[in-house]
Amino acid sequence: MQKIWNRKRLDMRILFAAAIVGMMGAMSVASAATLDDVKQRGKLNCGVNTSLAGFAAPDKDGNWAGFDVDFCRAVAAAIFDDPAAVAFMPVSATDRFKVLQSGDIDVLARNTTWNMSREVSLGLAFGFVNYYDGQGFLVRRADGYTSALDLSGTTVCVLGGTTTESNLVNYFETNKMQLIPAVHETTEAALAAYDSGDCDAYTGDSSALYANRLTLAEPEDNVVLPEIISKEPLGPVVRQGDDQWLNIVKWVGFALVNAEELGVTQENVDTMRSSEDPEIRLLLDTNGDLGKAMGLDSNWVVQIVKAVGNYGEIFKRNIGADSPLQIARGLNALWTRGGIQYAPPVH
Repeated sequence: MQKIWNRKRLDMRILFAAAIVGMMGAMSVASAATLDDVKQRGKLNCGVNTSLAGFAAPDKDGNWAGFDVDFCRAVAAAIFDDPAAVAFMPVSATDRFKVLQSGDIDVLARNTTWNMSREVSLGLAFGFVNYYDGQGFLVRRADGYTSALDLSGTTVCVLGGTTTESNLVNYFETNKMQLIPAVHETTEAALAAYDSGDCDAYTGDSSALYANRLTLAEPEDNVVLPEIISKEPLGPVVRQGDDQWLNIVKWVGFALVNAEELGVTQENVDTMRSSEDPEIRLLLDTNGDLGKAMGLDSNWVVQIVKAVGNYGEIFKRNIGADSPLQIARGLNALWTRGGIQYAPPVH
């Protein structure tokens, strides 16, 4: 009887394991249709910040522009050869992951930090780092603060439910400083509280602080302190389980960086197709093999660079030298120019 029972238990385990494998296969098939869904819909659904100057913000006519917006347009251009084939869906810091997990958006391009917990606990996958950032502090010039270490005992406005909040607490505890946190549910509420004088400082990603400062009543009366208290690698996010879609999002980003490194621009990309440089020919997928492997046309890189330019052009136009933010490239300069922005080669 024991042998029969053991054999039955073994058979049940085999059946159970087979059922799990079948369920995983079904889930994989179900979740691996993002590109098909996007093509059938005729547009990309892209989650962006509700309004962050330089990164994602609508104008008075509802036209979206910004660093993250241009990435969404690049993905649309790779798929449809049309950078306008994208619907921008503003999402809050609180709701952004739920909206992505639900399938309401295809990609989240919203100044979101890549960390371990978001991948292993939330079932998300980051494509690449499109902006190397770090958390900083915005203070009033008249208060005389010159360092974040001067902020002990102050009230600091912060957005709740974010890595920003935990970084703030950790920084003050590590430096044995007293903190009075003023936690708010939205960026707008936190900034309004700071601007009205309810807080001595406002903390957030350094890149965002430059944009936030422009929205204050007296921008020039406020200054960003020099300290960076965290690592904040920002990048676009997709759901796990669809390697084809992850590859598209990832390699659109890498193609933009490689295009800058190889001198391929919005203006010269058509002529560069006949370049004798083998690296440029590989990047522009002149044989069409790489695009086909991802479900895209052979012109996918040409399409994205023609639509939005290379990484450097996107940066300069939206947040760099040609923008009101005037953010220096810093860590986001190419690795060949003193930064750490680096993309794997297209081989």
